[in-house]
Amino acid sequence: MDLFDRMNDRMAKKQQMPAPEEALPGRTTPIVEPSTHYVLHNSIIAPFPENTETLIVGCGCFWGVERRFWTMEGIHTTAAGYSGGFTPNPTYEEVCTGKTGHNEVVLVVFEPAKVALEDVLARFWEAHDPTQGMRQGNDIGTQYRSGLYVTPAQRAIAEASKVKYQEVLSAEGHGQISTEIVARTEFYYAEDYHQQYLAKNPGGYCGLGGIGLKYCS
Repeated sequence: MDLFDRMNDRMAKKQQMPAPEEALPGRTTPIVEPSTHYVLHNSIIAPFPENTETLIVGCGCFWGVERRFWTMEGIHTTAAGYSGGFTPNPTYEEVCTGKTGHNEVVLVVFEPAKVALEDVLARFWEAHDPTQGMRQGNDIGTQYRSGLYVTPAQRAIAEASKVKYQEVLSAEGHGQISTEIVARTEFYYAEDYHQQYLAKNPGGYCGLGGIGLKYCS
């Protein structure tokens, strides 16, 4: 196998989900103790106010994803983390190996009286290209897949929003949405330096980019 073939093989493996028995063992205790949102100044850990609802989204490197949501009206707080995989309390380095099954995700805590769930979902669809499978732009691997991790009460609205945005994409000649919409699993907070990264580092990397089509176009 030459160098080119080895590179292609590694790239292909990065885009394959591990089986549960293949996942890294992780640990029983959290790796960090998150606290206050750097921008919104609210706690990023539960319990959250009774007038809020939470949604977990994944659509690329969580630095840029988190910024897309904390700038919305009606958002109480956001947090970067890992979900959708098998390894308990993973580290960033472990997630990057592709051997935890986790996605880089953002916990979005919003006030339904100020912003509807569908509006939050619209921001999700418009923020990225949901047709790319296990990647987002030049960020390649299972940790960059498009995903919505929902409660039973959110599933119907999330599924309907996917159908609606697919109609928008299809009308403009784009492919099929690859976004997974699955039952919410444990959300593990990312390390403190990842939280609100682009507010702390305004010139930091952000590879997030949408297709350029509005959800309600």
